[in-house]
Amino acid sequence: MNTTILTHGNTEFMTYLQAWYDSLETFSLKNEVDNPSRLGVFAADMIVGFCSEGPLASPRITDIVPVVVDIFKRTHEFGAKRFVLCQDSHSDDAEEFLSFPRHCIRGSKESLTIPQLTQLPFSNEFVVIEKNSLHPSLGNEFEDWMDQNSELRDLVVVGDCTDLCTYSVAMYLRLRSNALNLRQRVILPVDAVQTYDLPIESARSVGALAHPGDFFHLTFLYHMALNGIHVVKSVV
Repeated sequence: MNTTILTHGNTEFMTYLQAWYDSLETFSLKNEVDNPSRLGVFAADMIVGFCSEGPLASPRITDIVPVVVDIFKRTHEFGAKRFVLCQDSHSDDAEEFLSFPRHCIRGSKESLTIPQLTQLPFSNEFVVIEKNSLHPSLGNEFEDWMDQNSELRDLVVVGDCTDLCTYSVAMYLRLRSNALNLRQRVILPVDAVQTYDLPIESARSVGALAHPGDFFHLTFLYHMALNGIHVVKSVV
């Protein structure tokens, strides 16, 4: 691959991509959702190990916590009753640790839902789906839960990381809906999702692959939109 050609050819596209992001519109629950009882909220990895402490915690993810909590409150007040938390809960010898540092071991503090969510008065309505990989439904009961809640029509996805677990949750919901010919809408507010940043020099110093947060955040948002996910500015 000629990276010089790639860089030159994508300058225009990156400008287009930023313009697309800037044009995103707000999603109004009142105006867009006909039946609150068919609204579900799905959170990816809103746990201590990504939001506050541990080797994979990021201040960029910490910053979305208030927005995510606000969406939980807004949707519950609107009438939503289904809240699903897809959360890393790794076995001690998880295969994933060949690619990422050890994190969120089952039963550890890192694997716990953030207190900002568990302290909500309706937290007893949360369904926690533990996962041992980036994928939300492999090796657990998530698919069964979706089968039992097939009446859902509007699915709001929040959490982290935009290009990893959030992407996996949103794409799973979208592709499942496509495969089963379900009339469901997957809604992803960009102010309630985020990913980590690892600059090139920092990555070199620790022997890891670089991960420019802004680039991956923006490109994966766009990729989800390309696949039929309703990417929006915010949910109000």
